[in-house]
Amino acid sequence: MRIDDPWYDALATGGPEPGDASYGPPSGPLRPAPAAAQDVYPVVQRSAAFQQLRRRYRRFVLPVSAVFLLWYLGYLFLAVSAPGVLARPVAGVLNVGMAAGLAQFAATFLLAWLYARHARRRRDRLALELRWETQEMTRGAVSADLAGGTAAPVAAGEGGR
Repeated sequence: MRIDDPWYDALATGGPEPGDASYGPPSGPLRPAPAAAQDVYPVVQRSAAFQQLRRRYRRFVLPVSAVFLLWYLGYLFLAVSAPGVLARPVAGVLNVGMAAGLAQFAATFLLAWLYARHARRRRDRLALELRWETQEMTRGAVSADLAGGTAAPVAAGEGGR
């Protein structure tokens, strides 16, 4: 297992705890992924499932980002070109500019919530299935390389994890 992965959490995976002699990255060089395993990812990228996942992502992110950017730039444009409009009182000391500025914050939180909801409902299941398929394909490629004797030796301190 590669320890140099920034998302690797030794404690969560049952690895050594800080202070143990075996804690930390392996002392020797890490083995590169076998050539067959590297060939899995271009195949996955060209697959229909991956293309559908990217399409779902783009269909949400691009329009929502464009709308949010236009909303923000419109606010800036009004602040520069029509300060009198933004200075109009709405209620008490609250004016249009302050209300629009607060609406920017509300829109940011709404956008984050919508993105998380869209990811959960439209992409997460497909991404997880694709991830499992990719791992199985990679495992099969590594197994084939090991059976053929072409895999690089394991780095010192890496075995068994």
